[in-house]
Amino acid sequence: MFLARVIGSVVATKKDAAMTGRKLLLLRPLLIDEASPDRFRPGTNTIVAVDALGAGADEVVLFCQGSSARQAAGMKSLPVDAVVIGIVDTVDVLNRKIYPTASR
Repeated sequence: MFLARVIGSVVATKKDAAMTGRKLLLLRPLLIDEASPDRFRPGTNTIVAVDALGAGADEVVLFCQGSSARQAAGMKSLPVDAVVIGIVDTVDVLNRKIYPTASR
């Protein structure tokens, strides 16, 4: 599993029939900043993931990729490589809460 921030959505009107009705989100992975482990730093890539939970813009989510993504409920027969499987409430690193921050 990985952490990411929802940075947008993807709309595809023409797609595999099995994907009809599936919400697609654009994710930016989050990494713990080695120089300052009390905060995240954004990853350099973006990922399109199927939203299995109803996550929204700017939320921090858990996602999985590859064969693990197809283990999520209702995804086994879908042509997916990434699925949002959790909406994050808090993240603690080294006994410090780094999400949500006071500015959120």
